[in-house]
Amino acid sequence: MAEAASSIPTHTKAWYYSEHGSPDVLKLDPNWPLPELKDDQVLIKVVAASLNPIDYKRMNGLYKDYDPHLPTVPGFDVAGVVVSVGREVHKLKVGDEVYGDINEEGVTNLKALGTLSEYTIAEERLLAIKPPNLSFVEAAAIPAALETAYEGLERAQFSAGKSILVVGGAGGVGHFVIQLAKHLYGASKIAATSSTGKLELLRKLGADWAIDYTNENIEDIAEKFDVVYDTIGEPDRALKAVKEGGKAVTIIPPGLPPAIFFVLTSKGSILDKLRPYFESGIVKPLLDPKTPVPFSHLAEAYSYLETSRAIGKVVVYPIPN
Repeated sequence: MAEAASSIPTHTKAWYYSEHGSPDVLKLDPNWPLPELKDDQVLIKVVAASLNPIDYKRMNGLYKDYDPHLPTVPGFDVAGVVVSVGREVHKLKVGDEVYGDINEEGVTNLKALGTLSEYTIAEERLLAIKPPNLSFVEAAAIPAALETAYEGLERAQFSAGKSILVVGGAGGVGHFVIQLAKHLYGASKIAATSSTGKLELLRKLGADWAIDYTNENIEDIAEKFDVVYDTIGEPDRALKAVKEGGKAVTIIPPGLPPAIFFVLTSKGSILDKLRPYFESGIVKPLLDPKTPVPFSHLAEAYSYLETSRAIGKVVVYPIPN
């Protein structure tokens, strides 16, 4: 049972794939059936949705051993408006502008209905009220990347006065790691890597030392760091840049002990905790120049994301009615 506004939809326009492969397996369904709303869930009219590397990795079949859903509507991140709430939903109400990562357990128990859809469904605990100063496009760019950045820093026990090297500082997760390390944790020194053309961007984000990975190898740098946060899947090199007693964090499977490897657990409470930093403009989502991507160009957007040339986040907007 749900409390709802009038004219609650039973179907949604959605991109989906029924076989694993490259983004050209995506098809548009104008009439995808919406599952029944559970007591702890809300139905969201999607306004914007951002893309994450996990989307195309899932599409390629990387997680098929524990992701049995086919056909699947991709998408983790959403920003939109609540149109219906389950009877055990107590904080959110119809009309609320919300954002969040709708898949709680990273790569397990993934939803068959993602966010690249006119409507989607998520548990209340995974969502937060959108800061009013952020557009839906900006809000959609935040959840999975920000929550991953934060959880990694927490797992590394990062704290004021420590130094950090962010490997892949201009990416979706990396640009938030830099900003959180500076403004939330009070890092003593922030170094970050990127290609030549993105070095000035790293400095604008808050990096004290922008390292051109095309000219320097991080393992060859004489200076070592309290924490190295690897966002690109090179934990072997990250470990060589860590001080004795320091920690390396990596978010790309399979990881490499003793580097700390984790898969995000989505929590709306993290978005709530960090809300003041977005409301004040201290922390900002970085949008790729191709943003916003029209809903009709989704396959091309995923192909672009696969090149690893994206800066910050790629967001799809508007999601059509």
